[in-house]
Amino acid sequence: MEKTRITADDPAQRTIRRLEARAGEHACGGYLAALEPLRRTEILTSLVFDRLRRKMRMVEALRTEAAENWNQTFYLLYFRTLGDRRNQEAYLELARRVPYKTVLRERRVPHAVEAMLFGASGLLDLYRNDEYTLNLRRNFEHLAAKYEIRPLDPSVWALSEVRPANHPVLRLAQAAEFFAQDEFLMDRTMACRSEEEVRTLFGIEASEYWRTHFIPGAESDPRPKRIGAFKANIIGINLVVVLQFAYGSYVANDRLRDSALSLLERLPAEDNRYMREWTAAGVKPRNAFESQALLQLATEYCAAQRCAQCPVGRRIAGMSPEK
Repeated sequence: MEKTRITADDPAQRTIRRLEARAGEHACGGYLAALEPLRRTEILTSLVFDRLRRKMRMVEALRTEAAENWNQTFYLLYFRTLGDRRNQEAYLELARRVPYKTVLRERRVPHAVEAMLFGASGLLDLYRNDEYTLNLRRNFEHLAAKYEIRPLDPSVWALSEVRPANHPVLRLAQAAEFFAQDEFLMDRTMACRSEEEVRTLFGIEASEYWRTHFIPGAESDPRPKRIGAFKANIIGINLVVVLQFAYGSYVANDRLRDSALSLLERLPAEDNRYMREWTAAGVKPRNAFESQALLQLATEYCAAQRCAQCPVGRRIAGMSPEK
């Protein structure tokens, strides 16, 4: 993008410099909050479309990797969304080593999907064995030979300071149940229209063994290990909305694209450090549509002090919108 040309003594330049000096504090927050609703919505909508276009490029890269198979694309995107950022690549590599077509072939066999995911992840090597995990290992040996699955080195997983509910072990147990339940998961994802439908589809509970285990081989007090509302909503934002918008764009289905945007408005705003910073700066997002716009603003403009290219910064400085 070409740098905006303004002279050093230009009032707009002085305003931009002041904004850049406090970009880390989201100095534009008060202005954005005070904008009349129509203007604020116009800016936020532009930012949401920017963010969705960026995510569409990521989906297109996954679709190319998946040989243009949308079910495998969905599968890869699900695993990419499943854990925290530090383990994103490990989850993706696991999904490559145990592809969706293999899961479909084995999903009716009890615990076969779980055996493949845990065996291929390498995570069982980090914990002591009990009867259940030994059975998973035996099943994986058979399935690994059948499908030529190479396990990951367990060192690829970042396990320090991971909350128990977000631990890769539990997430893989939940993923195994999710993919064993139904072969039409992408169709059901395309049909989600509300927060309740997203939670119903993705709020999966891990198998019975995990009720009394957070990690393999170590019993704990009984407790259901279900994907909670917070995580289901994150999946709604980063998987359901993105895939509906990307697939709707691919097949020229405006209804599906509109559905993605409507779902963003119906899902609650994320609760993360970026939203807490925006709230402190005077802008409290009302829903995921607004929080995604603010996330785009924070990561693409504020973080890089790109106030001269920012739609909010340019408006404050009295500059025309960038084309």
